[in-house]
Amino acid sequence: MRTLLLTATALVAFAANSWLCRAALRAGAIDAASFTILRLASGAAVLWLLAHGRAAPAAPGARRSGSPLAAAALYVYAIAFSFAYLALDAGTGALILFPSVQLTMLAGAVATGHRVGWSEGLGVAVALAGLVVLGAPGATAPAPLAAAGMTLAGVAWGVYSLRGRGVATPLLATADNFRRTLPAVVATLAVAAPLGALAASPRGALLAAVSGGLTSGVGYAIWYAALPGLSPLVAGLAQLAVPVLAAAGGIVLLGERLTPRLVAAGALVLAGLALALAGRRGR
Repeated sequence: MRTLLLTATALVAFAANSWLCRAALRAGAIDAASFTILRLASGAAVLWLLAHGRAAPAAPGARRSGSPLAAAALYVYAIAFSFAYLALDAGTGALILFPSVQLTMLAGAVATGHRVGWSEGLGVAVALAGLVVLGAPGATAPAPLAAAGMTLAGVAWGVYSLRGRGVATPLLATADNFRRTLPAVVATLAVAAPLGALAASPRGALLAAVSGGLTSGVGYAIWYAALPGLSPLVAGLAQLAVPVLAAAGGIVLLGERLTPRLVAAGALVLAGLALALAGRRGR
């Protein structure tokens, strides 16, 4: 039950990141680079406050802290996510992001010896077919460059999630990963500022800070806490529910359109998730 509650909370936080980013960028309240800078910096600050002075005994072989690879993946995810959402609706972006996460985590699971049953494999194939439907040429197809950027974000987030499975202290590890992104944040600021590419209104800065401190920083610590109770495949599959949450929030909160293409793609993703999880229960 604990793992279920932690997972559900983390998935809502993931969807909220899509809402917050899209709400900030579509109104021109902030640019993509500034959103990323403030998101990671505020996440690092909030997590430092929460983790300061904390220590917890780690099991033998378990990692207490983050890692350079996890931090690099976190930065790549955050910057690609922000720029991709310049041209994607909240639901469409999430529908590209999380199947990419699933494919990355599936590859990681297979590489570490996990056997994929026929039902799981078929479920993954059906879910990925949803991506094909979403990206097929047509008037409502997402912009190719933005879709490629969100795919990159998904691969990076998959790597970040895989690195969280051996973590014994989720809060400390997440705080360490955010701290390790700060040199890249400073470099982004140093490159973008002289070009005059940074602009943020108070509303945009607030949305970025909430995304960083709450739905990213705290949300990712909760996700790292849930990961030890999930196999890599189930962790990836669970995240396929996020596009539905993101799309629903985009429609209700942001006034985005519900297109037949998005409905068909979302239905395939959910059907694939149900099929794969049914295969897990039957084993």
